[in-house]
Amino acid sequence: MAKYNPIEFIQEVRAEVAKVTWPTTKEVWITTVAVIIMVTLASLFFTAADQIISWIIKQILGIGL
Repeated sequence: MAKYNPIEFIQEVRAEVAKVTWPTTKEVWITTVAVIIMVTLASLFFTAADQIISWIIKQILGIGL
C-alpha cells in the first residue's frame, strides 16, 4: 500500500483550488434568484396538480358530492 505525505496532499489541494473559477457576487445573486423563481413555479405547479387530481379522485369515488 502506498504511503501518502499529508504535506504533499495539502499542497496538491491548494494547487487544485487555485484552478477553480469562482463566481462573482453578481453571478451568485442571479443564480440564487433564478433558483427561487423556479422553486416557486414548481411548487405552484405541483400544488395545482395535486388539487386537480384530488378533486378528480373525489368525484370518481363519490366523496365530494
